[in-house]
Amino acid sequence: MTWIFVAIAVAVLLGLAIVMLYNRLVRLRNRVDNAWSQVDVQLRRRYDLIPNLVETVKGYASHERATFEEVTNARTRAQQAGSVQEQAQAENVLTAAIGRLFAVAEAYPELRASENFQQLQAQLADTEDKIRVARQVYNDTVLSYENARETVPTNLVASMFSFEEKPFFEIEEPVREAPRVQF
Repeated sequence: MTWIFVAIAVAVLLGLAIVMLYNRLVRLRNRVDNAWSQVDVQLRRRYDLIPNLVETVKGYASHERATFEEVTNARTRAQQAGSVQEQAQAENVLTAAIGRLFAVAEAYPELRASENFQQLQAQLADTEDKIRVARQVYNDTVLSYENARETVPTNLVASMFSFEEKPFFEIEEPVREAPRVQF
């Protein structure tokens, strides 16, 4: 008779452990989704700034049509990206296109002196910093989720309830070289 109570107690404890591990995985998965939402907010802010920036530069460099179209097309592709990997690839293309837009702006000193252009450039730089922070938070959250999903005993619960792998959001950072100093 006592072995029945022991078996019931073990089954209850095992059930409680599974529920606790399941709930932990759900919380972590929700944190990943929330962190991605924060990245998405910053990316949308960036997308909203880009048309204003393009229009400002267009006023000074109207013959640079190909560059403007490239930025606009890259922005559209980034907005339509579906997965985290597609988003990262689209962001790489968009960042390169924005870099070319700024290269065009460098050729026009009166544009660089424009208060509107300076404000847009500052807002874009601020947004880029916020994207970096949001991306770091997202990747840290994914790391916590993946560590929980892949370690024992949580991995058993994760596989039982089909908790899927979450991808990291990796964007190619611009290469920064140290300036060369010659005497």
